[in-house]
Amino acid sequence: MSNVLSEEKKQQVIALGKLGWSLRRIERETGVRRETAGAYLKAAGITVRVPGAWGRRAPAKPANEATPDPLGAKPANEVTPDFLAAFSPQESSPGGTSASSVSACEPYRQWIEQGLSVGRNAKAIWQDLVTDHGYPGGYQTVKRFVRKLRGSEQPQARGIILTAPGEEAQVDYGSGPMVRDSQTGKYRRTRLFVLTLGYSRKSVRLLTWRSSARIWAELHEKAFRRLGACPRVVILDNLKEGVLVPDIYDATLNPLYRDVLTHYGVVGLPCRIRDADRKGKVESGVGHAKKTPLKGMRFGSAESEYGSA
Repeated sequence: MSNVLSEEKKQQVIALGKLGWSLRRIERETGVRRETAGAYLKAAGITVRVPGAWGRRAPAKPANEATPDPLGAKPANEVTPDFLAAFSPQESSPGGTSASSVSACEPYRQWIEQGLSVGRNAKAIWQDLVTDHGYPGGYQTVKRFVRKLRGSEQPQARGIILTAPGEEAQVDYGSGPMVRDSQTGKYRRTRLFVLTLGYSRKSVRLLTWRSSARIWAELHEKAFRRLGACPRVVILDNLKEGVLVPDIYDATLNPLYRDVLTHYGVVGLPCRIRDADRKGKVESGVGHAKKTPLKGMRFGSAESEYGSA
């Protein structure tokens, strides 16, 4: 990448500098080298963090200054086991089965298996049992019962991106539920727009029949109104409604979308190509909406669930 940035990339770097981002963070998110970004920020009159202060921390307290605790914990060899504790009825009956071992979900096995057959998860099944069948138990009981029915799944480890309150939001599309079209009377697949705040994970979910650059911008405006405020940065994928030309370093935003974000004082920051995990929070929000409240469901109108654009 040359040291001369395009006007759009220059304005993006300056906008991030005004937000107080460090040069290291600007380089990581935009691909612009720290030296180049620092030169543009200085030319714009924006204070740049002194390089010698990067990573400087207060010296740790020496280990020899630690004060031992004379009243420390009791040594392990002085712990007296309690051999007089009473055994529970289940432990005292070898090979026997107590009444407490029967799950409270057993009377609802039919509805739980039916929910699993259409792909609903434990949270959605528990909500259905409470709402439709008067289930009195808690979510953890249903979760354990579902785990026994289909086996436990080990979650994959993911990196966590920490952001300050109000700093960042992530946006994405997902496949929405089947909704009856008021004009044709037939069920059609909708698109699910999700905007998730990076700090609180609060999300705004909207349904739309189709998508375009104008609809994409209108969805953002509607989400901002729902939240009552705007984030400083919006992380988006390289979909054509928001990004005209995807690029590793210098992506070109859709002019209409860019102007809408500028009007609200928001900086658009597309993910790098093949780096979808950068917006993992909204990806998780889309997955939750598809698996929990929407999986296997149909609606008479788009307004009956999340609202339409």
